[in-house]
Amino acid sequence: MTTAMKKTLVYEGKAKKIWSTDDEGLYISEFKDELTAFNGQKKATEEGKGALNNKISTELFKYLNKKGISTHFVDMIDDNHMLHKKAKVILIEVIVRNIATGSLSRNLGIEDGKVLPFTLVEFDYKNDALGDPKLNDQHCLILELVNDSSELEYIRYMARRINVLLKEFYAQKNLTLVDFKLEFGRDIDGNIILIDELSPDNFRLWDSTSGEKMDKDRFRQGLGGLKVAYEEVLNRILGSK
Repeated sequence: MTTAMKKTLVYEGKAKKIWSTDDEGLYISEFKDELTAFNGQKKATEEGKGALNNKISTELFKYLNKKGISTHFVDMIDDNHMLHKKAKVILIEVIVRNIATGSLSRNLGIEDGKVLPFTLVEFDYKNDALGDPKLNDQHCLILELVNDSSELEYIRYMARRINVLLKEFYAQKNLTLVDFKLEFGRDIDGNIILIDELSPDNFRLWDSTSGEKMDKDRFRQGLGGLKVAYEEVLNRILGSK
């Protein structure tokens, strides 16, 4: 375990606080127990949720690092704190979809649960004030969210590569990866790397046998049992390491 200490609060979001450290190139994420949905319209607190997300994210970042994916992850400090590289956030939320559900089904009328003919990668503008609207490539360039179109293609490539790796990973745990959100940033050398978290807050996971939802939809849809579901996801990940 690292001995890095929190210094100054740099940013506070819905699920995490980001702190500077004595090392200019390293930050600490503090995972919170708060839950939000529908752009902050629905809120709650679930004790222990932050620690579960930190532990799940840690295992997935380690797995992806071993598979050659560049991430910001350095170490898990304790239950609620993760040490990671400092990165400048690219303000694009990358949505990866394998099965139609949620907003995709609502907005386009695609049957809920329909397996898509190919992996769909979408971009949303990471902007709460605007409600995180959809982006196309031209929007990304006009808003100067990336330097050029080749960076968008690289982000798409990385999203699809991560999807392949995580689908295989979760399949071994009898979990189906339905869809998920990724965020990318630039490290101090300007390289694009995977950042943020990899948890059931950002992933839709269904039990492959029963179809039971094992993610934040339990909160969104008022199903209850969110912490139990997150604990089960973590236990499956750790159980067959």
